[in-house]
Amino acid sequence: MTLRDRSLTLDDMSVIRSAGIRGFRDVVEGLGGDADAMARRAGLDPAALDADDLLVPEVAMAEVLEVAARTLDRPDLGLLVAARQDLSMLGPLALAIQNSPTVSDAMECTGRYLFVHAPSLSVTEQPDPDGVRGVSALRYGPAPGLPVPVQGTDLGLGFLHRAIGLLVGGSYGLRTVDLPHEPLAPIEVYEEFFGAQVRTRRPAAMLRLPSSLGDLPLAGSDETIRQMAVSFLAEQSPVGATGVTPRVRGAVQQTLGTTVPDVGSVAGLLNVHPRTLQRRLASEGTSFAQVLDDARQQAARRYLTTTDVPLSQVAGLLGLSEQSALTRCCRRWWSATPSAVRRGEASATTATAVTVDAGG
Repeated sequence: MTLRDRSLTLDDMSVIRSAGIRGFRDVVEGLGGDADAMARRAGLDPAALDADDLLVPEVAMAEVLEVAARTLDRPDLGLLVAARQDLSMLGPLALAIQNSPTVSDAMECTGRYLFVHAPSLSVTEQPDPDGVRGVSALRYGPAPGLPVPVQGTDLGLGFLHRAIGLLVGGSYGLRTVDLPHEPLAPIEVYEEFFGAQVRTRRPAAMLRLPSSLGDLPLAGSDETIRQMAVSFLAEQSPVGATGVTPRVRGAVQQTLGTTVPDVGSVAGLLNVHPRTLQRRLASEGTSFAQVLDDARQQAARRYLTTTDVPLSQVAGLLGLSEQSALTRCCRRWWSATPSAVRRGEASATTATAVTVDAGG
């Protein structure tokens, strides 16, 4: 089964700018492959390989990377494409990033406006998952419920690493790289690319880096250019234009495991007043509590069925106060304990109860 088959029920209409595949043709043809044929096999218009601003199905973009990796027997294909990319592929977002006053401002801008480039992807700064003093993490990944393709994750995380290096003019003190999957290429290939230790089968894709990096000023930044770029980006997708629920879901997913998400903090991420956010969610037939509960349920199933993370840590990653709260949620969602879910004994259907356990 391909990525395209698996994702049809999740998000048929998700699109991404074709800039995300920049460099693919050069890499594939340099390895002796037929880039156009691979694009067609993945359901991607070959024209997307030579243009930055076409809107193409995100699932096809991910699938073409997987097709090429298998066909060419290059499990490091995502990294090879990442090595061909730079900030310019982000268009106006690149201008806003490059003209931010500090690295922290650039990362905040990336997280806020990445939807213009790829609506389902997010980049967010979080406390270090290992709790090391003076270390932070940049988390990269798709919205909850969407597939996490190996090559697409490698490409995205590789691009993020290169972009930071380009911003600061070289090495930036990367501590470790966390991958949510078991790499298909030898781990040494990843560590040579990133120049740091790579850890696999982690809860999320992350770059762990010095917290002090955020304070580093960016040379040559121009506030006028930044403001112009930000104004343009802000006009591209008003919060209510295509439905606020998916963006709230993505923001909640970003903050799970670091803080207990609340409507005020999520509204701040989306640059909208909390009462406005609540009204728009209600108009779409849901609520913040329900979105939070759904995000926790999806994350819980992922942690319980694909990792060996201890149950107490799973509770923390979901923003629940204790393991007993996780047990109550699992019984409500699946009529089973967390251990039973991990053993594959949970019901395939979710519970229909509407009472939401905040679990805080």
